[in-house]
Amino acid sequence: MKQYLMAIDAGTGSVRAVLFDTNGNQLFVSQQEWYHKEDPRFKGSMDFDWDYNWNLAVGCVQDVLKQSQIDPKEIAAVSTTCMREGIVLYGKDGKEIWACANVDARSADEVAELISKSPTLEKEIYRESGQTYALDALPRILWVKNKIPELYEETTTVSMFNDWLIYKLTGKLSTEPSNGSTTGIFNLESRNWNPLIAEKCGLKTDIFPSVYESGTIVANINTIGATQTGLAVGTPVVAGGGDAQLGCIGVGVTQNNQAAIFGGSFWQYEYNTDVAKTDDNCRVRVNCHAVPNIWQYEALAFYPGLVMRWYRDAFCELEKAEAKATGRDTYAIMAEKAADVPVGCYGMMCAFSDVMNYIEWKHAAPTFTNFALDPVKYNRFTFYRALMENACIVTRGHLDLVKEVTGNMPTEVVFASGASKSPQWCQILADVLGLPVRVPVIKEATALGAAILAGVGVGIYTDAASAASKIVKWDNEYIPNPENTKIYNEMYSKWREMYSAQLSLADRKITNNMWIAPGL
Repeated sequence: MKQYLMAIDAGTGSVRAVLFDTNGNQLFVSQQEWYHKEDPRFKGSMDFDWDYNWNLAVGCVQDVLKQSQIDPKEIAAVSTTCMREGIVLYGKDGKEIWACANVDARSADEVAELISKSPTLEKEIYRESGQTYALDALPRILWVKNKIPELYEETTTVSMFNDWLIYKLTGKLSTEPSNGSTTGIFNLESRNWNPLIAEKCGLKTDIFPSVYESGTIVANINTIGATQTGLAVGTPVVAGGGDAQLGCIGVGVTQNNQAAIFGGSFWQYEYNTDVAKTDDNCRVRVNCHAVPNIWQYEALAFYPGLVMRWYRDAFCELEKAEAKATGRDTYAIMAEKAADVPVGCYGMMCAFSDVMNYIEWKHAAPTFTNFALDPVKYNRFTFYRALMENACIVTRGHLDLVKEVTGNMPTEVVFASGASKSPQWCQILADVLGLPVRVPVIKEATALGAAILAGVGVGIYTDAASAASKIVKWDNEYIPNPENTKIYNEMYSKWREMYSAQLSLADRKITNNMWIAPGL
């Protein structure tokens, strides 16, 4: 009998089921978009509709089984992954009573309340958990306590979305360290809940489910899960993890001193360490990896992918028309036409995301600067290349930040997700960082990471690292050009000064922050 592995992936914008063979080959996939609706009563809210979205997930699983025509009993194991930070609260009967997506930003009042209660508490929490109020679950749960107290009183358990998927399949509530640690209620070193953190914030201390390391069996699919999805009763369900951590497994970044950059809507720099240490200045996020005894420094650049989409739709109508007529990708056409723009864009720079400062996270107003009224040099292709360079420059700042904290720098980086499909962008990244950049064949690797963990859980693979070393294949490697790196080194120091000046304008309310954390 053949063996297969299934991943269920609850992303920010969609859910999908993906079927793999045990060699890591993706065989079938079904995907459905989902939406997180704002509650009109609460500005910045993003509610998660668990009934509707579970039906979408069920439809994806059923569709994959229909496409593949396999016997569900041939699936050796299932694992789950999801966007980080989204949380679900459960009531006394085990049913969902409240949930919000990772982009929820309704808790500004609660952040202000926590800061007023203790100006030093956020730093204390960070030094144990690696998290600040900017993204963690503490202000959101406090929001429920303040704004919907009857639901808060009913709450018996909290979990993340990947845990919720396991619960729907098996009836067992659990969590795992990679996503659980993003709540801010974890002790990094023990990789387990610390209810004392919740107590300091005035929250319940008995709502935390058991923790299973990623890659271990949590439970088996029960009759209800099987009836709804079509999967076989008794199929093992293995603890998965957060999307970035599982993406790292899917591109082979599983060991100490390895690093990955995921170039999507956000750019994530993930650096592996075997020591659970935080930054004395609270500037960089620290999470548990989905590999036991490995942690990750994580630095996020806001919106490079979304900025590119905005620029394409606002200024590239001709290229969009050309792409439609020729069947090519608009971004590829833009990159091709930007190839003649020299390294450094004649000195032009732009400001979007700042280098991460987790404890005081904010960004200046979007800005292009230092260009002349010369349409030959400064045209839409120059601006396009400047956007590519900018994303890489922010990432350079993140490598420097993590090096400052750890004393270590990777010898190479893995580059994955949408931006890694552009050879030009890959070369710019190598030149800006001054490091070799390796690009895997499978660039959207989160579901593959979940499949690998499913296989680890049932003994098909010994561990995630050895499995990834066999499964992950490489598409290309980009070597930095020393002359280009020299230009970017000079540009980087100027960019830091320019960004500081732009941020000062936003601090003085002369311009508007592109993004600012709740409570700042």
